Amino acid sequence: MGYIDSESLVKKASFLRIQAQSLAEGMKNGNFRSLYRGQGVEFSGVRDYIRGDDVRSIDWNVTARMGRPYVKIFEEDRELQIFIVMDTSASMFVDCGSRYPVKYQAAANLAALVVLAAEMNGCPVGAVFFDGKIHFSCVPQSGKERTMLLLTHLDKLPKQRVNGSVLGNALIGASNILRKRSLVFVISDFRSAGWETPLIQLAQKNDVIALRLMDEFDRMLPSLGSVTFKDLESDIKMVLPTSSVHFREEWKNRSEAIAWRWRETCLKHGIMAQLLNVSDDPLQVLTHIFGEKK
Repeated sequence: MGYIDSESLVKKASFLRIQAQSLAEGMKNGNFRSLYRGQGVEFSGVRDYIRGDDVRSIDWNVTARMGRPYVKIFEEDRELQIFIVMDTSASMFVDCGSRYPVKYQAAANLAALVVLAAEMNGCPVGAVFFDGKIHFSCVPQSGKERTMLLLTHLDKLPKQRVNGSVLGNALIGASNILRKRSLVFVISDFRSAGWETPLIQLAQKNDVIALRLMDEFDRMLPSLGSVTFKDLESDIKMVLPTSSVHFREEWKNRSEAIAWRWRETCLKHGIMAQLLNVSDDPLQVLTHIFGEKK
Protein backbone atom coordinates (compact mmCIF):
# COMPACT_ATOMS: atom_id res chain seq x y z
CA MET A 1 0.00 0.00 0.00
CA GLY A 2 1.16 3.54 -0.70
CA TYR A 3 1.76 6.23 1.86
CA ILE A 4 -0.52 9.02 3.04
CA ASP A 5 2.02 11.58 4.10
CA SER A 6 5.18 11.86 6.15
CA GLU A 7 3.26 14.17 8.48
CA SER A 8 -0.29 13.43 9.53
CA LEU A 9 -3.16 15.73 8.66
CA VAL A 10 -3.88 16.15 12.38
CA LYS A 11 -0.36 17.49 12.92
CA LYS A 12 -0.66 19.74 9.86
CA ALA A 13 -4.05 21.09 10.98
CA SER A 14 -2.68 24.51 11.99
CA PHE A 15 -1.04 25.01 8.60
CA LEU A 16 -4.08 23.71 6.75
CA ARG A 17 -6.33 26.10 8.67
CA ILE A 18 -4.42 29.02 7.17
CA GLN A 19 -5.02 27.64 3.69
CA ALA A 20 -8.66 26.90 4.45
CA GLN A 21 -9.45 30.51 5.40
CA SER A 22 -9.86 31.59 1.79
CA LEU A 23 -12.01 28.51 1.10
CA ALA A 24 -14.25 29.39 4.03
CA GLU A 25 -14.84 32.79 2.45
CA GLY A 26 -15.52 31.13 -0.89
CA MET A 27 -18.29 29.07 0.69
CA LYS A 28 -20.07 32.22 1.84
CA ASN A 29 -19.44 34.46 -1.15
CA GLY A 30 -19.91 34.42 -4.88
CA ASN A 31 -21.83 31.56 -6.41
CA PHE A 32 -22.03 29.61 -3.14
CA ARG A 33 -24.18 32.20 -1.39
CA SER A 34 -27.29 30.62 -2.91
CA LEU A 35 -26.60 27.39 -1.01
CA TYR A 36 -27.17 29.26 2.25
CA ARG A 37 -30.60 30.39 1.10
CA GLY A 38 -33.66 28.58 -0.06
CA GLN A 39 -32.72 25.41 1.84
CA GLY A 40 -36.33 25.33 3.02
CA VAL A 41 -38.09 26.19 6.25
CA GLU A 42 -38.37 24.31 9.50
CA PHE A 43 -41.26 24.33 11.97
CA SER A 44 -40.24 26.05 15.22
CA GLY A 45 -43.50 26.40 17.17
CA VAL A 46 -46.86 28.16 17.36
CA ARG A 47 -48.18 31.51 18.56
CA ASP A 48 -51.53 33.19 19.02
CA TYR A 49 -53.32 34.18 15.85
CA ILE A 50 -53.09 37.94 15.16
CA ARG A 51 -55.60 39.65 12.93
CA GLY A 52 -54.16 39.84 9.42
CA ASP A 53 -52.22 36.54 9.67
CA ASP A 54 -52.55 34.22 6.71
CA VAL A 55 -55.32 31.75 7.57
CA ARG A 56 -53.36 29.05 5.75
CA SER A 57 -50.80 29.16 8.56
CA ILE A 58 -53.34 28.26 11.25
CA ASP A 59 -52.48 25.09 13.16
CA TRP A 60 -55.92 23.53 13.34
CA ASN A 61 -54.91 20.75 15.73
CA VAL A 62 -53.58 23.18 18.35
CA THR A 63 -56.47 25.56 17.72
CA ALA A 64 -59.03 22.81 18.39
CA ARG A 65 -57.19 21.65 21.50
CA MET A 66 -56.72 25.14 23.01
CA GLY A 67 -60.07 26.61 21.97
CA ARG A 68 -58.54 29.67 20.29
CA PRO A 69 -56.64 30.15 17.02
CA TYR A 70 -52.90 29.51 16.78
CA VAL A 71 -50.62 29.87 13.78
CA LYS A 72 -47.48 27.90 12.93
CA ILE A 73 -44.07 29.61 13.10
CA PHE A 74 -41.39 28.64 10.61
CA GLU A 75 -37.73 29.63 10.44
CA GLU A 76 -35.71 29.62 7.25
CA ASP A 77 -32.84 27.18 7.36
CA ARG A 78 -29.69 29.01 6.26
CA GLU A 79 -27.13 26.49 7.42
CA LEU A 80 -24.89 24.96 4.76
CA GLN A 81 -24.40 21.26 5.42
CA ILE A 82 -21.41 19.43 3.90
CA PHE A 83 -20.85 15.73 3.33
CA ILE A 84 -17.78 13.87 2.01
CA VAL A 85 -17.84 10.48 0.25
CA MET A 86 -14.23 9.28 0.53
CA ASP A 87 -12.68 6.42 -1.48
CA THR A 88 -10.00 4.47 0.40
CA SER A 89 -9.92 1.47 -1.98
CA ALA A 90 -6.69 -0.16 -3.16
CA SER A 91 -6.60 1.63 -6.52
CA MET A 92 -6.22 4.92 -4.65
CA PHE A 93 -2.81 3.74 -3.41
CA VAL A 94 -1.06 2.81 -6.67
CA ASP A 95 2.46 4.23 -6.44
CA CYS A 96 3.70 5.92 -9.63
CA GLY A 97 7.12 6.64 -8.18
CA SER A 98 8.70 9.08 -5.75
CA ARG A 99 7.92 12.08 -7.99
CA TYR A 100 4.19 11.66 -7.47
CA PRO A 101 1.95 11.22 -4.44
CA VAL A 102 -0.58 8.41 -4.48
CA LYS A 103 -4.17 9.35 -5.29
CA TYR A 104 -5.27 8.98 -1.69
CA GLN A 105 -2.73 11.50 -0.44
CA ALA A 106 -4.05 14.16 -2.81
CA ALA A 107 -7.64 13.21 -1.94
CA ALA A 108 -7.02 13.33 1.82
CA ASN A 109 -5.41 16.77 1.67
CA LEU A 110 -8.34 18.09 -0.36
CA ALA A 111 -10.89 16.57 2.03
CA ALA A 112 -9.04 18.03 5.03
CA LEU A 113 -9.27 21.53 3.55
CA VAL A 114 -13.02 21.12 3.00
CA VAL A 115 -13.52 19.91 6.59
CA LEU A 116 -11.52 22.81 8.07
CA ALA A 117 -13.27 25.41 5.91
CA ALA A 118 -16.61 23.96 7.04
CA GLU A 119 -15.60 24.30 10.68
CA MET A 120 -14.62 27.95 10.17
CA ASN A 121 -18.10 28.67 8.84
CA GLY A 122 -19.83 26.67 11.53
CA CYS A 123 -21.12 24.22 8.91
CA PRO A 124 -22.06 20.69 9.95
CA VAL A 125 -19.91 18.15 8.12
CA GLY A 126 -20.24 14.39 7.84
CA ALA A 127 -18.60 11.65 5.81
CA VAL A 128 -18.51 8.04 4.68
CA PHE A 129 -15.24 6.12 4.07
CA PHE A 130 -15.19 2.96 1.98
CA ASP A 131 -13.11 0.43 0.06
CA GLY A 132 -14.63 -3.01 -0.53
CA LYS A 133 -17.03 -2.22 2.30
CA ILE A 134 -18.17 0.78 4.34
CA HIS A 135 -15.65 1.31 7.15
CA PHE A 136 -16.93 4.52 8.73
CA SER A 137 -19.81 6.95 8.41
CA CYS A 138 -21.17 9.82 10.47
CA VAL A 139 -24.04 12.27 10.19
CA PRO A 140 -23.14 15.95 9.69
CA GLN A 141 -22.26 17.82 12.88
CA SER A 142 -20.35 21.04 13.51
CA GLY A 143 -17.51 21.80 15.88
CA LYS A 144 -13.82 21.06 16.41
CA GLU A 145 -14.48 17.56 17.75
CA ARG A 146 -16.09 16.55 14.48
CA THR A 147 -13.19 18.14 12.56
CA MET A 148 -10.56 16.19 14.51
CA LEU A 149 -12.56 12.97 14.19
CA LEU A 150 -12.62 13.27 10.40
CA LEU A 151 -8.95 14.29 10.16
CA THR A 152 -8.05 11.26 12.27
CA HIS A 153 -10.01 8.95 9.97
CA LEU A 154 -8.33 10.52 6.94
CA ASP A 155 -4.99 9.67 8.56
CA LYS A 156 -5.71 6.22 9.92
CA LEU A 157 -7.06 3.77 7.39
CA PRO A 158 -8.59 0.44 8.49
CA LYS A 159 -6.04 -2.27 9.26
CA GLN A 160 -8.10 -4.91 7.49
CA ARG A 161 -8.34 -3.78 3.87
CA VAL A 162 -11.14 -5.22 1.75
CA ASN A 163 -10.58 -5.54 -1.99
CA GLY A 164 -13.02 -3.94 -4.37
CA SER A 165 -14.94 -0.69 -4.23
CA VAL A 166 -18.49 -0.17 -2.95
CA LEU A 167 -18.77 3.38 -4.25
CA GLY A 168 -22.40 2.77 -5.23
CA ASN A 169 -23.30 1.60 -1.71
CA ALA A 170 -21.49 4.59 -0.20
CA LEU A 171 -23.54 6.96 -2.36
CA ILE A 172 -26.75 5.20 -1.35
CA GLY A 173 -25.68 5.49 2.28
CA ALA A 174 -25.07 9.23 1.85
CA SER A 175 -28.57 9.64 0.41
CA ASN A 176 -30.03 7.84 3.42
CA ILE A 177 -28.02 9.83 5.96
CA LEU A 178 -28.75 13.29 4.54
CA ARG A 179 -32.12 14.62 5.67
CA LYS A 180 -31.78 18.04 4.11
CA ARG A 181 -30.14 19.45 1.00
CA SER A 182 -26.36 19.37 1.36
CA LEU A 183 -23.18 20.09 -0.53
CA VAL A 184 -21.66 16.66 -1.22
CA PHE A 185 -18.06 16.04 -2.31
CA VAL A 186 -17.55 12.61 -3.91
CA ILE A 187 -13.77 12.01 -3.93
CA SER A 188 -12.77 8.87 -5.83
CA ASP A 189 -11.02 7.51 -8.91
CA PHE A 190 -14.39 6.00 -9.89
CA ARG A 191 -12.72 2.65 -10.72
CA SER A 192 -15.80 0.61 -9.92
CA ALA A 193 -19.16 -0.30 -11.37
CA GLY A 194 -22.69 0.53 -10.35
CA TRP A 195 -22.12 4.12 -9.19
CA GLU A 196 -24.05 5.96 -11.91
CA THR A 197 -27.64 5.51 -10.67
CA PRO A 198 -26.83 6.15 -6.96
CA LEU A 199 -24.84 9.26 -7.92
CA ILE A 200 -27.71 10.61 -10.04
CA GLN A 201 -30.21 9.93 -7.25
CA LEU A 202 -27.95 11.67 -4.71
CA ALA A 203 -27.76 14.72 -7.00
CA GLN A 204 -31.55 14.96 -7.26
CA LYS A 205 -31.78 16.18 -3.66
CA ASN A 206 -28.29 17.60 -3.08
CA ASP A 207 -25.62 19.74 -4.73
CA VAL A 208 -22.95 17.22 -5.74
CA ILE A 209 -19.33 17.84 -6.74
CA ALA A 210 -17.59 14.76 -8.17
CA LEU A 211 -13.78 14.81 -8.02
CA ARG A 212 -12.08 12.12 -10.08
CA LEU A 213 -8.47 11.36 -9.06
CA MET A 214 -5.99 10.61 -11.85
CA ASP A 215 -2.29 9.69 -11.82
CA GLU A 216 0.44 9.18 -14.44
CA PHE A 217 -0.53 5.55 -15.08
CA ASP A 218 -4.02 6.71 -16.08
CA ARG A 219 -2.49 8.80 -18.85
CA MET A 220 0.37 6.75 -20.22
CA LEU A 221 2.20 3.57 -19.26
CA PRO A 222 6.01 3.66 -19.23
CA SER A 223 7.85 1.43 -21.73
CA LEU A 224 9.09 -1.45 -19.55
CA GLY A 225 8.65 -4.49 -21.78
CA SER A 226 6.22 -7.27 -20.90
CA VAL A 227 5.07 -6.55 -17.35
CA THR A 228 2.71 -8.48 -15.09
CA PHE A 229 -0.01 -6.18 -13.77
CA LYS A 230 -2.31 -6.97 -10.87
CA ASP A 231 -5.71 -5.35 -10.44
CA LEU A 232 -5.68 -4.28 -6.79
CA GLU A 233 -9.47 -4.33 -6.65
CA SER A 234 -10.02 -7.85 -8.03
CA ASP A 235 -6.55 -9.52 -7.74
CA ILE A 236 -6.69 -10.42 -11.45
CA LYS A 237 -3.22 -10.64 -13.04
CA MET A 238 -2.34 -9.97 -16.68
CA VAL A 239 0.86 -9.59 -18.69
CA LEU A 240 0.81 -6.34 -20.70
CA PRO A 241 3.18 -5.37 -23.57
CA THR A 242 4.17 -1.92 -22.32
CA SER A 243 6.91 -1.59 -24.97
CA SER A 244 4.28 -1.56 -27.71
CA VAL A 245 3.60 2.00 -28.87
CA HIS A 246 0.18 0.88 -30.14
CA PHE A 247 -0.72 -0.68 -26.78
CA ARG A 248 0.34 2.40 -24.81
CA GLU A 249 -1.69 4.61 -27.15
CA GLU A 250 -4.75 2.37 -26.74
CA TRP A 251 -4.28 2.52 -22.96
CA LYS A 252 -4.25 6.31 -23.08
CA ASN A 253 -7.27 6.53 -25.41
CA ARG A 254 -9.31 4.16 -23.28
CA SER A 255 -8.50 6.12 -20.13
CA GLU A 256 -9.54 9.37 -21.81
CA ALA A 257 -12.76 7.80 -23.12
CA ILE A 258 -13.72 6.55 -19.65
CA ALA A 259 -13.04 9.99 -18.15
CA TRP A 260 -15.08 11.64 -20.91
CA ARG A 261 -18.09 9.35 -20.29
CA TRP A 262 -17.83 10.01 -16.55
CA ARG A 263 -17.81 13.76 -17.15
CA GLU A 264 -20.76 13.60 -19.57
CA THR A 265 -22.79 11.56 -17.07
CA CYS A 266 -22.12 14.11 -14.35
CA LEU A 267 -22.89 17.19 -16.43
CA LYS A 268 -26.06 15.66 -17.85
CA HIS A 269 -27.47 15.33 -14.34
CA GLY A 270 -26.33 18.65 -12.87
CA ILE A 271 -23.26 17.28 -11.09
CA MET A 272 -20.11 19.36 -11.16
CA ALA A 273 -17.30 17.16 -12.55
CA GLN A 274 -13.68 17.98 -11.72
CA LEU A 275 -10.62 15.95 -12.70
CA LEU A 276 -7.91 16.11 -10.05
CA ASN A 277 -4.35 15.15 -10.94
CA VAL A 278 -2.25 13.87 -8.06
CA SER A 279 0.24 16.67 -8.67
CA ASP A 280 -2.40 19.42 -8.53
CA ASP A 281 -2.52 21.85 -5.63
CA PRO A 282 -5.75 20.93 -3.75
CA LEU A 283 -6.17 24.53 -2.58
CA GLN A 284 -6.17 25.80 -6.17
CA VAL A 285 -8.59 23.06 -7.23
CA LEU A 286 -11.06 23.95 -4.48
CA THR A 287 -10.69 27.67 -5.11
CA HIS A 288 -11.57 27.02 -8.75
CA ILE A 289 -14.57 24.91 -7.73
CA PHE A 290 -15.94 27.53 -5.36
CA GLY A 291 -15.56 30.14 -8.05
CA GLU A 292 -17.23 28.08 -10.78
CA LYS A 293 -20.09 26.31 -8.98
CA LYS A 294 -23.45 27.75 -10.00
